[in-house]
Formats: sequence, C-alpha cells, structure tokens
Amino acid sequence: MKAVQVNGYGGLEQLKVVEIPIPEPGEYEVLVKVKACAINNTEIWMREGAYGSDKESGWRPEGVQFPRIPGSDITGRVVKAGSSVAPSLVDKDVVLFPFTSSGEEGREHIAEDMSFIGSEYDGGYAEYVVWPAALCYDMPLADYTESAVFSVSGLTAWHMVNQIEAHSGETILVTGANGGVGSLNVQIASRVFGAKVIAVVGDLAAEERMKELGATHVVSYRSDHLADDILAVNEGPVDSVLDVVGDALFETTLAVLKKGGKFCISGSSGGQVTTFDFRTLYLNHITMYGSVLGTREEFKDMMKAISEGKLQPVIDRTFPLEQAREAQEYFKNKGKMGKIVLIP
Repeated sequence: MKAVQVNGYGGLEQLKVVEIPIPEPGEYEVLVKVKACAINNTEIWMREGAYGSDKESGWRPEGVQFPRIPGSDITGRVVKAGSSVAPSLVDKDVVLFPFTSSGEEGREHIAEDMSFIGSEYDGGYAEYVVWPAALCYDMPLADYTESAVFSVSGLTAWHMVNQIEAHSGETILVTGANGGVGSLNVQIASRVFGAKVIAVVGDLAAEERMKELGATHVVSYRSDHLADDILAVNEGPVDSVLDVVGDALFETTLAVLKKGGKFCISGSSGGQVTTFDFRTLYLNHITMYGSVLGTREEFKDMMKAISEGKLQPVIDRTFPLEQAREAQEYFKNKGKMGKIVLIP
C-alpha cells in the first residue's frame, strides 16, 4: 500500500511517501481501507517533537518509535476482520475512535497508558490501517470526508464544553474560532448546550460563516482594542473562555472573564509559554482547565449530535495523500476556515 511515514523528529522533509505491505489485523482488530484522514495539530507536533518540555517527545514520554505513519481523524470501510471479530463488520463504513486506554470509563483519556493512533500506532496517512474493532463506530454522515473531520477536534471540543458545564443563558468566548477545534467549540457550545458565543477570528470576512455556525458576535484579534470590543458586544465580562491559542490572547481572555469564570485551554498555536500573575487567578476566583480529547461516552454523544444535524463539518480543502507535506504546510497557514483532509 501507499503510505506517508515520519522518519524522525524535524521538519516537513521527515515526511516520506513509501510503498509498504498492507498490515494484517490481529485477533480483535479490523483492517480499514482509508477513505479520508483529516489533519490535526497533533501529527505536526508529533513530527516536531513538541510535546516534551525538555526533550523531543510524542504523546508518551518515551517518544515516538520511527518510522511512524501519522493521522488520527480516519474514516473508511472495513475490508477484513480478525478471527474474534464478528464477520458482519466487514463492508461497514466506520469512523475510528482515536486512542486506546485501560482507564476506567469516563477517565480513559487521562490514563497513563493512553496511546494515540498516528503517534503510538500507525495512523491514517495511508491506504489501509488496522484498529481494534471495538473502537470503530458507524459513520455519522454518508460522506467519508465530512465524517472524518470530527474525531480529534470534535472530541476535544466536546470535552472542553462539557468541562466548563456550558448552559443556556451564559456567554462563552471562543478563540481560534475559524479552526478545527474552534469552529466545533462554536457549534457545540451554541447548538448543543444553548450558550451565547463570541467568536474570535483574524479576518472579519469570516463573520457571516461564524454566525451560521452559531456565534452571536464575531470579533477580530487584530483589533487594537480587542478586550474593549468583547466587553462592548457582551455588555460586560464573559462567563467562560474556550481557548486554543495560548500566549497571544491569554492576557486579553483573562481580562474579559468574569469573577468566578472558567478558562479551558486545549492548544497553544499562538505561543506555548506565557507570563502569569497568580493574583489574577485567586482574586477573581477563576477555575482553569487543561483539556485534550475526551471519553468514549462523549464520542458517542458527539456522533449522535452529528447524525442529527446539530453539528456541521467545516472543511477548508482536501489534498491527495501524496501531498501530505503540502497539506501540513497549508494547515499551519492562518486564516483558513475549518479542516484540511487527505484523500488516499
């Protein structure tokens, strides 16, 4: 099969298109013919070794075993089943839950042995992938590409909104609202949990689309008076912040958060290190959450919401598998709207 492998930590030059044998499913696994694989920050950070604070690392502290096929947002068709898997799974269209874990229900995403497809396992930048049958779910939409954009970004966004206990009658500020996680934060917070959303984007040309996704107000981080803009449209401070930017907007988002407010972060595309005055935290009774991925129950809830039409796929563009380098480079461009998807 054709696949794209990462051969070591480094730049785009580490991505190589190769021909390798099609993998065989184990006893409890299935072989999936990949139809679409969306790109996430996670495979770029894995390649760059950016998860370790003092050394190059993948999700697990021991680092990535190279060569590795990245890719975690995967849809496809089951073409072969392991010996202990029901034969009825063959020919089913599926979306893959993106990690394995021995953690108890509701805490599987924070278990010490949580292992991620595309980092600890070979992933979806390939024509075929093997995965546990129990972690393959019915596709929520009829289209492979549209169904592929939710797994990691959507699960992360769903868990973020769950963590802050979003509800109707409150206002939530969403940074990076035009990106994969951000656009789903907007939809989940507004359409599923009923909150009012203020979306932060770069280019206000995205305003109409953001409002279609559920935002009540849209502001630009390029404004010289962003904090004032947020306070003005909301007529006061916000109840919660869902952040994927990090340092670049950290001071501003804390400045517009009410006393007793909640701040949840799942990414740091605008800077991984910041300066923080602890008095801001305790004098204002702020609760802070670190968040990534979520639980299998949340994944099921999200799949149901997608199938019911409450969440829409937001896709910027697609690339053929062979152009994985170009796709990852494009992914890092600012101003794109939604997900980038590789098509084998």
